[in-house]
Amino acid sequence: MRTALTIAGSDSGGGAGIQADLKTFAALGIFGTSAITSVTAQNTVGVQGVYDLPPEFVGRQIDSVLEDIHIDAAKTGMLSSAAIIEVVAEKVKAYATMRLVVDPVMVAKGGASLLRPDAVKALVERLLPLALVLTPNVPEAEALTGLTITELNGMRQAARQIHGLGPRYVVLKGGHLGGRAIDLLFDGSHFTELDAERIDTPHTHGTGCVFSAAITAELAKGSPVPEAVAIAKRFITAAIHYGFRLGKGFGPTDPMAAARSLTP
Repeated sequence: MRTALTIAGSDSGGGAGIQADLKTFAALGIFGTSAITSVTAQNTVGVQGVYDLPPEFVGRQIDSVLEDIHIDAAKTGMLSSAAIIEVVAEKVKAYATMRLVVDPVMVAKGGASLLRPDAVKALVERLLPLALVLTPNVPEAEALTGLTITELNGMRQAARQIHGLGPRYVVLKGGHLGGRAIDLLFDGSHFTELDAERIDTPHTHGTGCVFSAAITAELAKGSPVPEAVAIAKRFITAAIHYGFRLGKGFGPTDPMAAARSLTP
C-alpha cells in the first residue's frame, strides 16, 4: 500500500483542506495520513473562525506518523502562521524521504485570509526550497512575485520567478483567468501547457486542495512529476465537472465521482 501525508487545516464543511485531501487520496488508491495545522469553522458560504493548533503539537503529529509509517509523498495546505511553517519545514528536512507538494494556501474560496502576512516570508524562505512541486493559483503567484498576471505570458514570467525561489517544479494554475483552463508546468527549462475546457459552475470549493492532493497521490505511486501533474489535471477536471450544489454557497468538487469517471 502506497501512503501519503497531508499537513493542512481542517474544513468543517468537508469540501476543502484535510477532508478533501483524504478523499482524494482514497479515490486514487492511496492510504492517507494527516497532521492538522488549524481547525476552521467553515461552510460553503465562508470561514467563520480559525483556531491554529500550537506549532509544537503540529510537529508532534508529524513525528507520530513518520516514526511509525513509511510515507511515499506528502503535501502541505493551510499553514497559517510563521511558527507553524517553521515547524513543518524542520520536520520535512529531518525526515527527508518524502516527495513534497506545497499548495501555498493564502485565501479561502469565500475570500477569508488563511495565511497571515508575516507568514509569507517564512513560506518563501523555509518551505518553498524544500518543495518538489509548488502549485500556486494566479492570485497566489501574484502575491509571491508582485506581478499582475492577466494572460499566459504573464503566467510564464511568474513561473520563472517563482522557480527561482527554490521549488523544482512550478504548476501555475490558470483557473482565475478567462478562456480555457490552462495550467503551466515549469521545470526550470521547459514549459508544458495543461489545457482543459473551462466548466461553467460555481461549485469549485476545494479545487486547489484536490488538485495538489491528486499530484501527491500520483507521486506516492512513483510517477514522474510531469505524469503526476497530467493525471491530476484530468482528475480535477472531472471532479469539477461532477461538483454539486451543497449548502447556500460554493458547493464542493467531487473527487469520488471523478475517480469513478476516469478510464484507464
